[in-house]
Amino acid sequence: MAVAVLTTADGRQKTALSRNFAAQWRASRAAGTPIEVGTANPPLRPARPEKPELRDPRDVPHRKPGSEAGRIALLHAVAHIELNAVDLHWDIIARFSGTRLPIGFFDDWVKAADEESKHFNLMCDCLERLGSHYGALPAHAGMWRAAEDTCDDLMGRLAVVPMVLEARGLDVTPGMIKIFKQAKLPDAVAALETIYAEEVHHVAYGSKWFHFLCGRHDLDPTEVFHGLVRKYFHGNLKPPFNEEKRAEAGIPPDFYWPLAGTEHARSG
Repeated sequence: MAVAVLTTADGRQKTALSRNFAAQWRASRAAGTPIEVGTANPPLRPARPEKPELRDPRDVPHRKPGSEAGRIALLHAVAHIELNAVDLHWDIIARFSGTRLPIGFFDDWVKAADEESKHFNLMCDCLERLGSHYGALPAHAGMWRAAEDTCDDLMGRLAVVPMVLEARGLDVTPGMIKIFKQAKLPDAVAALETIYAEEVHHVAYGSKWFHFLCGRHDLDPTEVFHGLVRKYFHGNLKPPFNEEKRAEAGIPPDFYWPLAGTEHARSG
């Protein structure tokens, strides 16, 4: 199932397949006859549609969010992030299914993939209401780098993807919601509020399973997290941090502030 999602290129088809598989998984769990996890050989990179054109982050045009073109660009960027997130969550299932893990691990990431699929479709619907569509603008080519860098390191994957990249979404989404409120676009506001609420759970799944594996190997979670982020994440973490939502997701300040760089050290 995971590999079928990863090898489907079209975004709407990919997310339809993802949601269908998630519903099958939930139904089998509810019936007490869970689908066998098994093992698989996922592709190093997921299939992607011909558009959007993927560019180096420095070559993706920056538009001011106060204009309609800027708001479309912002929604397009979020859609691109959500599509990558769908693949990231199915990839962690397929790539690490050979690791001995409780079935709850698969429950969590199937649920996360299902919600990311919903988020992608919400963003696509918002773009289409504004006369655009996913693929109309160039997009960030570096989104999959963290997955490739951690393709053989489950703890590294958990540290960098949900606990750094998705946690960053908790920091920036309130500002995006404000932009669309000011523009009086209630559908976009509602979609982003849904994403904001549900992303907390995805970060929490990362934290939960990271701590689980640290416990299994009798490791200090804070120390291991710092080492893995320094190894796999390129650059410092950038404040301001949404400390309330990060705490709700199980990530305390001593995880991320030491990685923010000396120039960002908190006073006092």
